[in-house]
Amino acid sequence: MATLACVYALLAAGFTLVYGIIGKINFAFGEMAMLGAYVSVIATVLLGLAGAQEQTLGLLAVLAAAMLATGAYGWVTDRLVFRPLRRRDSHAPLIAAIGLSIFLQEAVRLLQGTRDRWVQPLFGERYLLADPGGFPVYATLRQIMVVGMAAVLLGGLALLMRRSRYGRHYAACADDPRMAALLGVNVDRTVAFSFAIGAAFAAAGGLVLALYYGGVNAYMGFLVGFKALTAAIVGGIGSVPGAILGGLIIAGLETFWSAYLTVAYKEVAIFALLALTLALRPSGLLGRDRGRGD
Repeated sequence: MATLACVYALLAAGFTLVYGIIGKINFAFGEMAMLGAYVSVIATVLLGLAGAQEQTLGLLAVLAAAMLATGAYGWVTDRLVFRPLRRRDSHAPLIAAIGLSIFLQEAVRLLQGTRDRWVQPLFGERYLLADPGGFPVYATLRQIMVVGMAAVLLGGLALLMRRSRYGRHYAACADDPRMAALLGVNVDRTVAFSFAIGAAFAAAGGLVLALYYGGVNAYMGFLVGFKALTAAIVGGIGSVPGAILGGLIIAGLETFWSAYLTVAYKEVAIFALLALTLALRPSGLLGRDRGRGD
């Protein structure tokens, strides 16, 4: 459950960053996670991480490579695709995001083929966390590192949004982009940076998938992306704490359903929760309705 929660929370944070500043959902985030997973696998193979003595430093290098490469892709897509469309028909960015999603899927399929790419699992050592009443609770080093990595990234994002100049510019652009521009804020640059950070967080989620499951393919991001979007909406899209809460809720529901109920209906339950949230509380658990200046 903890690993799934980390994946969904990281991707939901990416959804939240972009939606919060432009008011539109980028449906290509699942494919950005897939791209990050592929970069992670390739970097792991190139670094020989599976047989390395110091795997922790190697993992940090892989994480940096995945986040930088995918973040650059997010920045480029905003500059070349989304920026020209923001002042046009309101449905154009949505259609463009779907097109980018299909483009990235097919590009990876043509370059890498349809078969899964596998990497040897890392950090498989098990540790005893607790032993309440004779029921030992174990966790692998891989799970501990995934939770730690997600906590550092999400905590760093929260600090960035509250304490940095970018965070102040982001809040101004999200509230009223026209007024922010009149006050000297470079709105286009702030939006592009938000796309880059969101894509980098999607890449971190993709790395978690590659690290934990060991296999990647061109279509792995589709369902994961929609589950992360569900997490963002349930928690409150536009709220980073809401993204974390939504990730925990969706991961908990998925784990419980897989353990005690029919696995075939797991996705049905998740998307039923999405429909229920949209019907009863569209702003999510921690979100709030707010007007936009644009």
